[in-house]
Amino acid sequence: MKVNQLLTICGIATALFLSAGSVSAQNENGGGGGGRRGGGNFDPAQMQQRFMERVHDDLGFTNDTEWNAVQPLVQKVFDAQRDARGSGMGRLFRGNRGGGNGANANANAGGGRGGFFGEPSPEADALQKAIDDNAPKAQIKAALAKYQASQKAKQAKLVQAQETLRKVLTPKQEAQATLLGLLE
Repeated sequence: MKVNQLLTICGIATALFLSAGSVSAQNENGGGGGGRRGGGNFDPAQMQQRFMERVHDDLGFTNDTEWNAVQPLVQKVFDAQRDARGSGMGRLFRGNRGGGNGANANANAGGGRGGFFGEPSPEADALQKAIDDNAPKAQIKAALAKYQASQKAKQAKLVQAQETLRKVLTPKQEAQATLLGLLE
């Protein structure tokens, strides 16, 4: 995994943990959440909005017309990054789905679907099911090959989105976008 991808993932994880801590502190002090404790109020859309505001500010856009032209390209990169990294990161934060028991695996995975990490791909689900069911070696290898092919396609889509964004940025904005993890 490339260093900037790892830094991006670490940044996202840090933001998640900090926001959960903030919500927890609010709940302990009687603020928000209706008495719920922990990170139950995490809103992926709000976090994405904050990220877009940061990109807007960090890239130095003062003209809303220019930002409105670039923002969809930034969104495409963000979405492609989520898709390319989502199923693995989603599984990491949801934890082990349980071994061997399909009902247990589905019950554990259901609560964490969607949101910030996106939907797990059918290829990832098929691979996880093969692992959980302790499938024969050939079946696991076939599921792994399909998963890897889908990941390569998602990575190609990410590279294309990054190149499209790069074309409309100034060199200074490109450098800043690289530091933000949008470009490689």
